[in-house]
Amino acid sequence: MKTERILAALAATLVLAVGATGAFGAMSQKDKDKARAGIAKIERDTLAQLYRLQPGAKATVEKAAGYAVFSNFGVKILVAGSGSGKGVAVSNGSKKRVYMKMLEAQAGLGFGIKKFRLVWVFDNDKALNEFVNSGWQIGGQASATAKKGAKGEAYTGAMSVGPGVWVYQMAGDGLALELTGKGTKYYKDDDLN
Repeated sequence: MKTERILAALAATLVLAVGATGAFGAMSQKDKDKARAGIAKIERDTLAQLYRLQPGAKATVEKAAGYAVFSNFGVKILVAGSGSGKGVAVSNGSKKRVYMKMLEAQAGLGFGIKKFRLVWVFDNDKALNEFVNSGWQIGGQASATAKKGAKGEAYTGAMSVGPGVWVYQMAGDGLALELTGKGTKYYKDDDLN
């Protein structure tokens, strides 16, 4: 019962935070360009790190319908935690870029600060479009190697989080073996699109 109240409070906080993000007015073109450049740097650095850690991931990302890259920072104190981040989803076919934000809510005992990066890989346009337009992705499998298709091609180091959707999570200098993005909302950044 107590856990349910905590989760309800965290969900309400997440909804309020999403609603409040547009409450501070429009960004100037200079600020938008600077923000986009910062996200592009995160994208380049994150993909370079992933390819260094998992060389086979480069072909996987390039052959996919699209991908998304996010950087997240979170804090957990006692029974509640939250995090936020930013990133971009990219269609490999059209080269269209959609800038996005993320918010995370957690429940459970603990203390700490975490910083991690995610690379989402989408096997098809439908999976990419659903992610960009609806954004919710809750949970994931704790498997560090997931198989794809009848041939059993491996997305080594990736976790399957839905049909045609894979995630690489990097924490520090390595790939994480468990996805920590539970209770996370991904949504379009109205200021940058």
